[in-house]
Amino acid sequence: MIEASPSQSVTDPPRAELGADAAASESAPVADAAETDPNVAYRDFSEWHGRHLVDCAGQRIGKLEDVYFDVGTDQPQFATVKQGLIGRHLTFVPLTDVTIGPDNLQVPASRAKVRGAPTLDLVGDELSQADESTLYHYYELNYTPSGTPSGRRLARR
Repeated sequence: MIEASPSQSVTDPPRAELGADAAASESAPVADAAETDPNVAYRDFSEWHGRHLVDCAGQRIGKLEDVYFDVGTDQPQFATVKQGLIGRHLTFVPLTDVTIGPDNLQVPASRAKVRGAPTLDLVGDELSQADESTLYHYYELNYTPSGTPSGRRLARR
């Protein structure tokens, strides 16, 4: 997951002005990238609802309806958007390597690929294991059933 870099805040002083306390903290053990790099840090995914998804070329795909997470890694894997004018249906869009922008989320898939995605029926808030497999294979992502009793990998949040 990548986030567009925000401009430096007026309240953030340059490193040279931070003094001895900052120098001491710079010599402390380095945390892993997920703890320190804002590009990969955990985000409040509830803020994504209603944001526009755009494809790899910046073309609008639709508004994000829901986020589906991998139950094993707890990482966002797919978003749903509504497609079609008559008989609207939910379409799943991969969130792997998503870029978080100020007004939208940019996904690596093309708009044409998303429009051609299989129409899958939800049972409540869940996909069947077969539908999950179809979805992962359509977007050419690795799929192995989870170790959960249902064998499903995706859960909506």
